[in-house]
Amino acid sequence: MPKISNKGIHMPASPIRKLAPFADQAKKEGKKVYHLNIGQPDIETPEGMLNAIKNIDFKVWAYTSSEGTLSYRTKLASYYNKLNYGIKPEEIIVTTGGSEAITIAMMTCLDPGDEVIIPEPFYANYNGFACQNDVVVKPIMSFIENGFALPSIADFEKLITPKTKAIIICNPNNPTGYLYSRKELEDLKLLALKYDLYIFSDEAYREFCYDGESFISPMHLAGLEEHVIVMDTVSKRYSACGARLGCLITKNKKVLSTALKFAQARLSAGLVEQIAGEAAIDTPDEYFEKVNKEYTHRRNILVSALNKMEGVFCPNPGGAFYVVASLPIDNADKFCQWMLEDFSFENQTVMMAPATGFYATKGAGYNQVRMAYVLNADDLQKAMICLENALAIYPGRVINTTAAQEN
Repeated sequence: MPKISNKGIHMPASPIRKLAPFADQAKKEGKKVYHLNIGQPDIETPEGMLNAIKNIDFKVWAYTSSEGTLSYRTKLASYYNKLNYGIKPEEIIVTTGGSEAITIAMMTCLDPGDEVIIPEPFYANYNGFACQNDVVVKPIMSFIENGFALPSIADFEKLITPKTKAIIICNPNNPTGYLYSRKELEDLKLLALKYDLYIFSDEAYREFCYDGESFISPMHLAGLEEHVIVMDTVSKRYSACGARLGCLITKNKKVLSTALKFAQARLSAGLVEQIAGEAAIDTPDEYFEKVNKEYTHRRNILVSALNKMEGVFCPNPGGAFYVVASLPIDNADKFCQWMLEDFSFENQTVMMAPATGFYATKGAGYNQVRMAYVLNADDLQKAMICLENALAIYPGRVINTTAAQEN
């Protein structure tokens, strides 16, 4: 029979979705499954966005421009310029989700065999996008002990070769929730200028910064205009994951003209999504203030509950809506599957994402899981009770995780 491609063989499975069949089976068995594995918020999508779809009156569902409708890009520019990005509508290409923004950025800026440095743990699909484009991921380790702060610039420099073309950051970070400081970004700026590197800035969680901390984008740093490519999405900002609407932003004219060719090759982003996205920009600030307060409350519940469990450690994230926690377990993949297959507490269980899938370094994250605090406070509390009971009886429980890691 015909064979599949080597690329297909090496394409990694999603750590976020690969356990879905086990969750489905658990539900068939009557278990309540608390989904902490995926960043699908239960926050309601803004009413204005939904009304825009309900009130559509076009007679022909037509193509849009490959770069996105002018009206949407103009509205987007006004949103970003309120955040001091200083961009024009023609410096935006609308994409089918943030995922396409990332893949177009890679195709535009990187040749097969080129290297991109990414602090790990990182959004698992970066591995998949790199595989699609024959790009080599060079991971640089960040550590749970200091909350997954940006590694030192000296450590970055150790990885740079003639093949290194870009650095990818996600700020606030998925999966760790770490919020990069201005100092950390200024350090990256100097590195990018010294080695003539692109900085790909994934800003899907820009609105979700906590404890009064401010979000800083590489777009805010003077002198990086030719180096920065912002990749964004409406998925998280407006709790509209199913819209599949994002954008690529850069002031680099060569990047824009080249990226547009890739955008033309896939024709266009969806018309209905852009109508909804345009309406979403009028969402009042009160919506985000309420959402931010809710996520802060949920974060506090989750982090507090985790750190009260014996053998568990979870840093307090500054943004996004994820945590990575270390658990007293032998293997995160086995544990997360066991939770769905073999465990229940009062006919309930918890679905989490093994952190191994968020690392490129083999063996890293073996005792860590990512959890998304996208459920209401009551469900989060029940999920944590469930998890604590699971850890107490898990056959592969490890008493001293530090010692186990050294072995």
